[in-house]
Amino acid sequence: MGYAFPAAAKDAVSCGGAAMLGGAQLNCSHVQPKAPPQFCTFSWALHTMTGDQKIVEGSFSLPPGASNVQVYQGSGFDSALSNPIVICRGSH
Repeated sequence: MGYAFPAAAKDAVSCGGAAMLGGAQLNCSHVQPKAPPQFCTFSWALHTMTGDQKIVEGSFSLPPGASNVQVYQGSGFDSALSNPIVICRGSH
């Protein structure tokens, strides 16, 4: 069973992810219209369908107004072992 988890990020970005039914997905939105574009990195511990643990990592940019952007999608996972950790900073 997978669960949706909020992710820790700066106030300008809101993220949520879920892992279930063989896949994992992390979506983020830029929620502060007056904030500059955000450059973000993420790390997420996931449980594979074969019983192993895998850490997925990546980075992405979000311009102001971006909504529900899929920043990660992967297959072979049946649950999350941690909340996704998302760290963002504004870029001018």
